[in-house]
Parts: sequence; C-alpha cells; structure tokens
Amino acid sequence: MREFSVPPIVTVGDAANLTDPVWANADAAPDAVQFARPVPAADGTGRTWTDVTCRQFRDEVVAVARGLVAAGITRGSRVGLMSRTRYEWTLFDYAIWAAGAVTVPIYETSSAEQAAWILADSGAVACVVETTAHATLVAGVSDRLPELDRVWQIDLGAVDELVTLGAPVDPREIERLRKEVRADDVATIIYTSGTTGRPKGCVLTHRNMYADIANAVPVLPNLFNAGASTLLFLPLAHAFARLVQIGVVHARATMAHCADTTNLVAELQEFRPSFVLSVPRVFEKVYNGARQKAQAEGKGRIFDRAEAVAIAWSEAQDRPGGPGLALRAQHALFDRLVYRKLRAALGGRCRDAISGGAPLGARLGHFFRGIGVTILEGYGLTETSPAAAANLPDATRIGSVGRPLPGVTVRVADDGEILIAGDLVFQGYWRNDEATAEVLSDGWFHSGDLGRLDADGFLSITGRKKEIIVTAGGKNVAPAVLEDQVRAHPLVSQCVVVGDRQPFIAALITVDEEALPKWRDAAGLPATATVDELREHEALRAEIQGAVDAANRTVSKAEAIKVFRILPRDFTEATGELTPSLKVKRNVVHETYAAEIADIYAR
Repeated sequence: MREFSVPPIVTVGDAANLTDPVWANADAAPDAVQFARPVPAADGTGRTWTDVTCRQFRDEVVAVARGLVAAGITRGSRVGLMSRTRYEWTLFDYAIWAAGAVTVPIYETSSAEQAAWILADSGAVACVVETTAHATLVAGVSDRLPELDRVWQIDLGAVDELVTLGAPVDPREIERLRKEVRADDVATIIYTSGTTGRPKGCVLTHRNMYADIANAVPVLPNLFNAGASTLLFLPLAHAFARLVQIGVVHARATMAHCADTTNLVAELQEFRPSFVLSVPRVFEKVYNGARQKAQAEGKGRIFDRAEAVAIAWSEAQDRPGGPGLALRAQHALFDRLVYRKLRAALGGRCRDAISGGAPLGARLGHFFRGIGVTILEGYGLTETSPAAAANLPDATRIGSVGRPLPGVTVRVADDGEILIAGDLVFQGYWRNDEATAEVLSDGWFHSGDLGRLDADGFLSITGRKKEIIVTAGGKNVAPAVLEDQVRAHPLVSQCVVVGDRQPFIAALITVDEEALPKWRDAAGLPATATVDELREHEALRAEIQGAVDAANRTVSKAEAIKVFRILPRDFTEATGELTPSLKVKRNVVHETYAAEIADIYAR
C-alpha cells in the first residue's frame, strides 16, 4: 500500500458557499469582465462578443433568484437544469444557489427515461429546459413526476419571465437567503451511470466543490487568473466542466460558452482563449485533422517529421540539460512551418489546456507540449467534486495524472484500487444508502479505478476495477443498461458492450443457437447455415440492428451503440467466457475477441 497526501492551501469556513465569489467580485472589481456572450454583428454578418461584468452578473443572479423565490422555490428545493452549455446555464446555476436551492443537472442529450428517473428520484419541484424538444420530453413523462410543479424554457424567455415574476420580491430577501446557505448544505445532485442500470445521484455540498476549486486555483496560476480566458464547450452537466465554471468565477477570469461544437474551431479563433478545458477526444481530433490535411496537401512527410521533433523536444524537457542544439534548431524551424498553424486552431493565444475524463496518453501529451500547448492531465470522479489529482505547471509528468491536489490524500490499496480522502469527497448517493456504503468507508472513497503511485507522488491509472466504460470523450457509460436491452431480443444470447477509452460505444453480440433454427426457417435460409456463415448476412444483421436500436432509445446519443459485431459462436463455460453461474467474464471476452474489437476501431 502506498499513500501520498498534500496539505490544503485553503480551508473552507462553515459559513461559506459557492455564491460568495460572485458577490465578492461585484464588490471588489465591478467592471471586470466575468463572461462574454455571443451576439449577432450589427451589419448582419457573423457575430461579436458582448461583455458581462462582475456587477452585472451578480445583479442578474439576484433578479433570477427573486423569480425563483416568487415561484415557490425554497431552501433545499431541487431544480432540474437541462440545457446545452450556454450563459443561461451558469446564470441559473448560481441563481438556484442564491435562492438556497439545489441544482440537478440533466444532459441535454438524455433520453426521456433518463430525465424522468433523475427528476423523480431527486424530487425536483421545478425544471429549467432549453428547447421545445426538451419541454416536450419532460411533458411526456410528467405523469411520473408528481412533485414537478414548474417548467421554464430558456428559448421561450425563461430568464425574462422569472425576472418579471420576481419583481415584487425585495432584493434583500435574496441576500438573506444566500447568507443562510452553509458550507455543508447540498449544492448539487449529479447523476452518474451505475452498473445496475439506474444512474445514482452524487450529493455534493458547497464545501465539497468550494474546497476542490479553492485549492486548485492557487496551484494553477497560469490558467486561473484575472487576465485569463477560456471558451467552455464541454457539457455543464458534467462535473468537470462545472468545476471550471466555478474556477473562472473564483479567480475572476473570463469565460465564454460554446453550445454547438460543430462551430468550435471558428469560435476558438473568434474568442482566442488563453486556456481550454477538454477531453482527449478533442485533442485527438485536432491532431488527426492536421495530419490528414497535411497528407491531402502532399505534406505528409513534413508533418511526420514535425511530429517526431515535437515529441522528442517534449521528452527532452524531462531530462537533465533539456534538448540539444540540433533539436532546438529543428524545433524552431517546425514552429514556423507547422506548430504555429496548429496553435491557431485553438485560437492562437492558448498555451495551456486541461484534459480529463479519460486517459490522454503520453504520445499526445508530448506532441502538444512540443507544439507549444501544455496539456495538464488530471484525474477525478463526480464523487470527488471532481478533481482529485492533476499535473501542474511546475510539476508535470506526462503519462501520469499528476499528484493529489492540495487538501487531497490518495492511497493505493493492496489490490491496486485508488482510494481518495479530503473535503472534496461527496456525501453519498441520494436516497441510496446501500450504494453509498459500497464506496465510502472510514473517510475514504473507493474509486473503483486501479493505479499506482511513484516515489514522487505522481499517480498513474492502470485499469478499471468497476465495469463503467469511459469513452475517449469522457462520457461514462454503464454497459449493463445497453446489454440488458439488447439481450431482451429473442435471437440474442449475449451482449458485451465495449468502448473504454475509445471514440464511441460498440457491442459484441452472440446469437441464441436454440432460437436460430426458427428464425432461419422464417427467413427462408438453409437449415444447415451456421451463425458463422450468417453473421454478415443482411437479414440477420437487420434483425440484430432492431435490438440495438431499441436499446439505444433508452440512452443518450453519446452512450448509444454505434457499431456491433455478431460473433461466430455463443459464449460457454467450457470456452471460458462464462462463470459457473453463467456470468460473462469480460476480460476473457476482450482477450478472445481482441482482433474483432481492434477492427471496429480501426475503421
């Protein structure tokens, strides 16, 4: 067993809460720019950015909070928030807190079943949605939501509606309610995928999230400072993006929101952030796009050489003496020819980035540092608010997820599981004592991840003890949800969902050999045809596609099965894929069908 602890820099007082920095900023620097909002250009072509000052943001938070109070939102009320990443998301989040209530995020891509479960389980009394489609989705499950009383739609003027509704409420009432919120009051319930098929609500207090960011900001001064800026494009329903939102406010930096990632490159070049937050998949796309463009222009060999030099230059930074004269000269040449163009894809000003949600990989880490963008990879879970460890500007080890952040202790148990302790550890799962007891004991959170600590306290992730899949985009996917649905089809025997650290979810499916003859006869196929012979047959694939489509309707698009393979035979105990109790041995399936899985992601 190994353990590494970093003492806290900031201790959160009992009377503190997450709205405090909003009020402090408005008083100390009322005219500082806290947010930038995109607006259409006056000439009708393109758009520009309009500033939201610290004082303006505080006043807008108060105005919306007054509306929430007038609508009957009280201390501890749960309010759902279902929207893409946009300014109103942040405004409602802080307004909900200022009213003393609890924010319950819902991914805007969530299915009706998922949204219904989250709203019902949390006991939400109101919900803010973005679009008519979202409003229709919530209305369609309203018969299962007896506590849900109000729904406001952002696209139909929810902000103005609440501001008007709250006009009779004295602003001093919001100040009173805000100050009554204590550090140990619940700030948010974030639902995360579970192996049982039902998302579990992670209960995070103001202290949890405040302690996490207040201790992270001092050790990331080149990212979080009053002159810094970022364009946030990850979903704010994700705890990782939420932490950056809180960090920007805490550090009085400037943030813009990007709701549509199809326009991400253009928006990065318009806004020109000084740092970005992302998941590995976005960095992979930047790299792959640049490489493909170079090859299409007949410059593939130049790019390959520039890549090799960037990686070698970065690796040399970690050796005594650094890069030699020849390598420095080559690096300077390629900086003019290649690297500056790659940095331009991130807006031109970006020199730092944070990556989390899934492993980045040493190759990409060295490549980006070599072109002039240092990616600080970190680690955490929703249950840890979420950042527990991170590489820092003055303490980076590419390939690791860094040391524990201040105020965090990381322990690697005898079985390799990563345990985490500190004020950032959540309070438990909402209304689920059994699940809470499985992961919290003696002040330690059992992460379900496997890792190792080196002599300097740098943590490396080596595997996953639990079965949750984390895609390259950072999306947590519970395989059981999809697998159970696919197996409901009479022709399907087994289904194993794959996609950990990959760009999308896929599935390996076996056919029930007892059900096959009947289906084969109905399809007019030869009685002697085996599964191996039929697995690429159009009729069989169409049948299995129907099962996959039905399963996909129960989850969000990011969790849906994009590709499936029909395996040539069923799993058996004799061949090692099943236990005596007929449970699937995932590790054996992954090893046996490694070529099939590799082929899926090679295309």
